[in-house]
Amino acid sequence: MYLVIEYCEGGELYRELTKKSCFSERQSAAYVTQLAEALLYCHSKNIIHRDIKPENLLISHDGSIKIADFGWSVHSISSRRDTLCGTLDYLPPEMVAGESHDARVDNWSLGKLFW
Repeated sequence: MYLVIEYCEGGELYRELTKKSCFSERQSAAYVTQLAEALLYCHSKNIIHRDIKPENLLISHDGSIKIADFGWSVHSISSRRDTLCGTLDYLPPEMVAGESHDARVDNWSLGKLFW
């Protein structure tokens, strides 16, 4: 199986963040909005990404954010999951506690990312 995605010449959001150390409020708001809309779409299709972090967000030629690395993602009609996965810095409390989780783990990571 192969996954073909758009070439994102801006690279990882992580790289841009390390270069600039922080983004302007306007840029941060644009990124938050784009990522929230992308997650809303994924969740409407029963997809939970489970590893939202700057290294998994790419910047396209027009400066928009694209979600990448769906390695930990799951497509499930059942909204509850039990797998501990993702990146420690962005894990929600329920995963750390070993409790079941749902699509809201992506929302936690979004908030943690832009905190």
